[in-house]
Amino acid sequence: MNFKKKCLVLFLLVSIIACKENEQSAIDPQIIPAPNTLNINKGEFLLSSNTNLVYDEELKPAVAYWESITTPVFGGNTGEVNTIKFVLDKTIKNLEAYNLVVNTEEITIKASSAKGAFYAVQTLIQLLPAEFIEKEYKSNSLKIKALTITDKPQFSYRGMHLDVARHMYPVEFIKKYIDALAMLKMNTFHWHLTEDQGWRIEIKKYPKLQKVAAYRKETLMGHYSDQPHQFDGKKYGGYYTQEEVKEVVAYAAERFVTVIPEIEMPGHSQAAIAAYPELGCTGEQVEVATKWGVFEDIYCTKDETFNFIENVLDEVVALFPSEYIHIGGDEAPKTRWKTCKNCQARIKAEGLKDEHELQNYFITRMEKYLNSKGKQIIGWDEILEGGLAPNATVMSWRGTSGAVEAAKSGHNVVMTPTSHCYFDYYQSDNENEPTAIGGYLPLEKVYSFNPIPDELTEEESKYIIGVQGNVWTEYMPTSEQVEYMAFPRILAMSEVLWTNTENKNYRDFVTRVEDFHKRLYVLGINYANHLYEINGEMISINNESFYKLETLTEGKDIRYTLDGNEPTLKSEIYKAEIPISKSLEIKAAVFNAEEKLGKIFSQNINFHKAVGAKISIDKEPHKAYSGSGAEGLINGISGSVSRYGDKEWLGFWGEDIVVIIDFSTPKEISSISTRFHNGNGQWIYAPEEIGFSFKLQEDGRTINDIKLIKDSHDLIVDYAYKIEPTVVTRIEIVIKNYGTIPEGKQGAGNKAWTFIDEIIIN
Repeated sequence: MNFKKKCLVLFLLVSIIACKENEQSAIDPQIIPAPNTLNINKGEFLLSSNTNLVYDEELKPAVAYWESITTPVFGGNTGEVNTIKFVLDKTIKNLEAYNLVVNTEEITIKASSAKGAFYAVQTLIQLLPAEFIEKEYKSNSLKIKALTITDKPQFSYRGMHLDVARHMYPVEFIKKYIDALAMLKMNTFHWHLTEDQGWRIEIKKYPKLQKVAAYRKETLMGHYSDQPHQFDGKKYGGYYTQEEVKEVVAYAAERFVTVIPEIEMPGHSQAAIAAYPELGCTGEQVEVATKWGVFEDIYCTKDETFNFIENVLDEVVALFPSEYIHIGGDEAPKTRWKTCKNCQARIKAEGLKDEHELQNYFITRMEKYLNSKGKQIIGWDEILEGGLAPNATVMSWRGTSGAVEAAKSGHNVVMTPTSHCYFDYYQSDNENEPTAIGGYLPLEKVYSFNPIPDELTEEESKYIIGVQGNVWTEYMPTSEQVEYMAFPRILAMSEVLWTNTENKNYRDFVTRVEDFHKRLYVLGINYANHLYEINGEMISINNESFYKLETLTEGKDIRYTLDGNEPTLKSEIYKAEIPISKSLEIKAAVFNAEEKLGKIFSQNINFHKAVGAKISIDKEPHKAYSGSGAEGLINGISGSVSRYGDKEWLGFWGEDIVVIIDFSTPKEISSISTRFHNGNGQWIYAPEEIGFSFKLQEDGRTINDIKLIKDSHDLIVDYAYKIEPTVVTRIEIVIKNYGTIPEGKQGAGNKAWTFIDEIIIN
């Protein structure tokens, strides 16, 4: 072999070794939302600048998006070593469905529309390493595992909401939010633009909406439940110009996300009335609201108001090509209407029965106007009051009853109940979580949501067109806080929306979320990581009590202590349920071989006389707030002060309940204590009356007593009942529901919720 040939061979060997070093191993698919069928095949596809792109012109928008991801890394796909094909296939009936086949020679994407191809691209991107999307990928090629995916969404409406009226965020963040929706195959962004606390969209015909309605003089500090209310004394506000709105709408359209604007009416309109007092019933000057809640100053039903709203909607319709315009319709107190001459004249002139029918008149009139502009209305489930507007779509947020009513009447429904879809609720029972509105909605509960109410027939179920996660921002002053509250719960929501129920598995989902954290980090998303937190549960076996610890992440240990000290790598490893026979504090944490992961889990157990007894309740708790069942009321564990939806609180809607505790052996008791949640802003009220009945051991007699609870404005109402030491075999407790929520309060006219915590017997 001559010298030149030796050099050539050496050069080729060095080149091959260098390429091998630069090539990255193919990652295992960890796709969210999970595809409906996924099969791993043998072999790998090598993606590089030598990969050729072939596509049908109709799919060009999806191809362009793929190129925007790969070109900054590889400099374009111009070679002919292998091929990615985008094939238009009209036999695929669902426009959002796609087929994806990866083999050693080519990647083939088939779809009947650019939208379906776009979702295939989103899947393909998730088959690339997370660092690839940084556009600073260090290798000149990468491998993708050979596989076959056939996929389509479960629901046609897959949405996320964002309230920008309580707190406002830059346009760049709105785009980032939309990018996240597209990544997770969501297709709708519900942009909540107007509220009592601020008007956030430029309306050229009414300049005072920008000068007055867009700004509040100060903002509530701390939680609404903190008394007395404190304010920061700082002017707050702003609005999106029409040019910025157009920019956002166009950006979303490129990602196949439809933007639905919400212009609130007739309630939540105090900011607009502050700018134009003549729109209200009194004509008096009011200010843009500085705290959260429901306000009595709502739009009057005189022609002057309707002219204003129609002019506003004319400008809104011109900006948003969406089929829907959201008109709110929620939480509209009728107090002003009841004493307003104009509104009472309207009721009489239109032959209406009452103010509820006047609301229906208001909504129907707005619907007709928007229909004349080629638009449909969508609104919160209060638009059902007084009869539903003819073509309206309902967003069911107050549970599922509104959804059932609307679907049975042939109206489309988007499910968004507070119990599973409100991402302003706490997501962890860790007391160090940032301030939230209340409630408790962990990742697993979001994932468990079944959007089809049991009460609907198969035919009626077709009217459930989708689901939406809601982000209300009273307690989210920054975009980072929005991200923290939305992620990773939005990942669970995406799978509720896209993946068929039979293909869902929470443990598998948790594994994929753990992997997805790398992707969120690279994207600069401030996600909440609660995967390494511990779930604890008190259980009874043969009249003995045990405490069970669990973590869903694989390959890690739980270490715990019972002496109040924090666990370390030297602490005992949890292997079986811990026997409980006295009051104590359990502390635990998840560890790998080197360090603690996540936060310390801490649980105080109050081993009182009712722990392990038999308990029954004459009513089932609401299925959205069933806690740990009746047994959870006497398991020795108290619920969170702020998270009324956790597994220790039981919620009942508008019902009196009777709790019966039976003891297997007679017990001498001297006190009964419990507590009730009193979060009036969430329609939760402590009862005003409790009845007691005790069955005595000595002669089987029963003694009865009724106690009134003093009216309280505290968030938690503690209650203690003391008696002379008495030996009993049974205790019966009658808890009266508060009743109807009074006028002027949030949820006025609706039944109040009762939330009860641990019943402690000593």
